[in-house]
Amino acid sequence: MKTIIVTGSVGSGKTTLAKKLSKFLGFKYIDVNDVVKRNKLAESYDKEMECNIVDVEKLNKFLIELIKFSKEELIIDSHMSHYLPKKYIDLCVVTKCEIDVLKKRLKKRKYSLQKIKDNIEAEIFNVCFEEAKENGHKILLVDTSKGITKENLSLIS
Repeated sequence: MKTIIVTGSVGSGKTTLAKKLSKFLGFKYIDVNDVVKRNKLAESYDKEMECNIVDVEKLNKFLIELIKFSKEELIIDSHMSHYLPKKYIDLCVVTKCEIDVLKKRLKKRKYSLQKIKDNIEAEIFNVCFEEAKENGHKILLVDTSKGITKENLSLIS
C-alpha cells in the first residue's frame, strides 16, 4: 500500500487517527491544511465559517503530484482528501463519531454555533462517507467516539 487518505467530518478524529496511523505503519504524514498554507492554495478566507476556501481541483493537482513523486508511503489527512481520484489512493479511511461526542469536541475548539451546526449535520448525513463512496474509493469506516485504539489501527494495516 502506498497512499492512505483519512477523511471525515471536522472534529471526527481524522488528525488523531492519521498521526497515530502514520507512526504505526511508518508512513509519512501529510496535513493538507499545512499544504494549503505553505503553497498558498487557499482562494480566500470565510470569516463567518472561520475557514479557508480551497479550489479542490487545484488542491488535487498538487496532491496528485505529491503522491506520484513521493518515494515514501503516505497518510493524507483532510476532510477533502476523498475528492482525490481513486486511482491514486489505496485506501480511504473515513472517521465517524457519535454526535454528542462530536458536539463536545467542536465546542472545546470554540467554534461558532453555525460551524458546530454545519459540521454536526455533515456527520449526521455521512457526507464524507457518501462522497468517498461516490468517488469509488475502497473505504474503511472507523468510529473514533471512544478514541483511537490499537484495534482501530490494526484494522487498517
